[in-house]
Amino acid sequence: MPFVRIDLIRGRRPEDIRAIADAAHQGIVDVLEIPVRDRFQVITEHDADHVIALDAGLGIERSDQLVMIQIFTPTGRTTEVKQQLFRTIAKHLEALGVAGADIFVSIMENNPQDWSFGFGRAQYVEGDLAVPGH
Repeated sequence: MPFVRIDLIRGRRPEDIRAIADAAHQGIVDVLEIPVRDRFQVITEHDADHVIALDAGLGIERSDQLVMIQIFTPTGRTTEVKQQLFRTIAKHLEALGVAGADIFVSIMENNPQDWSFGFGRAQYVEGDLAVPGH
């Protein structure tokens, strides 16, 4: 069950925003093998002067088409799986015309007890849901 935050610079058409969200989700489904309806995304648009995304010294030149994705997920996935996820999301976004230099993805891991899907219950802990990646 990833929870995904997608940050964009304001100015894209609604259908392009949805396509970006769909591409990110498809990458997650493909690699993490989650159900298609296991989808939790928040998409936020920002004014250009409210996004600072330099290159970490890598010489990456970014544009106003930047897509920043944070994936929050329970721990347990290998480095290889995470690297495949980065590549797969990039492949899906590049198919939409997003340049590789404009794709920034981060995975934030936490523990099963850190999740509640509703009703004030911890469904992973209580056994209602299997913990992904375990």
